[in-house]
Amino acid sequence: MTQASRPASAREVAARLHDASLDEIDELAERYAEDPRKQVQHAVQAALRRKQREQAEIERVDGMYELQRELGGDGVVLGVDEVGRGALAGPLTVCAVALPDEPRIYGINDSKQLTPERREVLAARIAEVATAIGIAHVEPASIDAVGMATALRMAMSGAIEDAGVDPDCVLIDGNPVHVHPREKTLVKGDARIACIAAASIVAKVTRDALMVAYDSEYPEYHLAECKGYGSASHIDAIKRLGLTPIHRVSFCGNFLETPRLFS
Repeated sequence: MTQASRPASAREVAARLHDASLDEIDELAERYAEDPRKQVQHAVQAALRRKQREQAEIERVDGMYELQRELGGDGVVLGVDEVGRGALAGPLTVCAVALPDEPRIYGINDSKQLTPERREVLAARIAEVATAIGIAHVEPASIDAVGMATALRMAMSGAIEDAGVDPDCVLIDGNPVHVHPREKTLVKGDARIACIAAASIVAKVTRDALMVAYDSEYPEYHLAECKGYGSASHIDAIKRLGLTPIHRVSFCGNFLETPRLFS
């Protein structure tokens, strides 16, 4: 019997099902539905489950693009989101992103729902696809000087300006900020609207990279791990060593009787 005519082994069938595209799965599942080999049946069921998961993901992301268009209209729509609002150290970072209807970026979501590795992959894809990206930071000293509400408006205005487009609509995660005349807001928008999700991912990846860089300058504060938020090891370092120039003094009063600079 030639190799071309011999029946496929269970391992070969399982590999074929594992690598099949969504369009191929149904045909392969029907072909091997009555195959008595357990490995083949396990592979058939796994492929059908994969198709179900991937179809649900496609529907989820398609819904995010549809809501983006429903709320934003047919013009240039900027999604805006922030990261670092509750951190003790490092900047407040805001990103603004405009996405075309096609190609769609499957996998986008609220950045908090994604692993660091997945965020990196998606941020690179967003950079390829987006028609505009703007980023702005407000540093700790400015946050201390003007307060978080004003700092947030400053950062959002800066990111919208940095995007370099005149948006027909600005979609913002959360509650009204009154930062743009064409602003619309949606609570949990980072999980519901494509361009806001993209902004949340790029903002997170950008700020995390900054905090990793700061970690080499202030290694005692574990910034690469905590990203400036109030982890136990970070708070302990503040208590022992004081504050660095990248700490928000107004956020750290509970940890120091008298705020002092790291020496």
